[in-house]
Amino acid sequence: MKKKKTMNNTGFLILEGALLLLSGFFAFGLIGYITMALVFLAAALLVGVYRLIELFSRKRPKQAQSLKTALTAAVYLALALFFAIEIPIIAGAKTDREPEAPYLIVLGAGVNGRQPSLSLLNRLNAALDYLETYPEARAVLSGGQGAGEDISEAKCMFDWLKGKGIEKERLILEAKSSSTYENLKFSLDIIKDEGGDPSGPTALVSSEYHLYRAKYMAGELGAEPLGVAAETTKPLLKVNYFIREAAAVLAMWIM
Repeated sequence: MKKKKTMNNTGFLILEGALLLLSGFFAFGLIGYITMALVFLAAALLVGVYRLIELFSRKRPKQAQSLKTALTAAVYLALALFFAIEIPIIAGAKTDREPEAPYLIVLGAGVNGRQPSLSLLNRLNAALDYLETYPEARAVLSGGQGAGEDISEAKCMFDWLKGKGIEKERLILEAKSSSTYENLKFSLDIIKDEGGDPSGPTALVSSEYHLYRAKYMAGELGAEPLGVAAETTKPLLKVNYFIREAAAVLAMWIM
């Protein structure tokens, strides 16, 4: 019996140590994987709590069993909620079948100095493909200037698309927004000012994991959104963003 308890102790320690190492690796060894780091940290803490319950059971087995049952139920509920949120996110992470529209809203992402971040570069490539496929469409480039950015996200997108041969007359800058909601609200206002119909079909370019939320908000603002998915080019980073997006969608549903 003592040997079995020692093996259980060792198993708990190895598992918790491995989870903590993975959390540290994603937090400090890579850039942009904070969500993955938090997931592994939460898993390590959960293993620690189960370990404490195991120790508590040696003195009060009935109470410990009740705690373990309640904790396990809470974990299953949290996982069920997570998957319920992820289903529409994953289902919406694709380009609509016929996305042609007179206006394309390109949602901004981070800028490193004056250069597009990986996420923004992915969105710009999708926007370029769209504008070359539909030469009559005009693009509203939406995104303000944040910390660590020498220019606004809109200006960065303008320079990049213009450098790829898109005529500047087709590019409209919206450089005041600081959130997805503002991206969409201010861009739709510009479309109206330009003589377009903000309640008609409007194409949206964003990262695939972000499309569900963007289209949901655009619909709430009265638009008829058509999704254009920008594929995240790093698979593990894509997983990180899909997990992170669940928290953003939950907050959107609550608010």
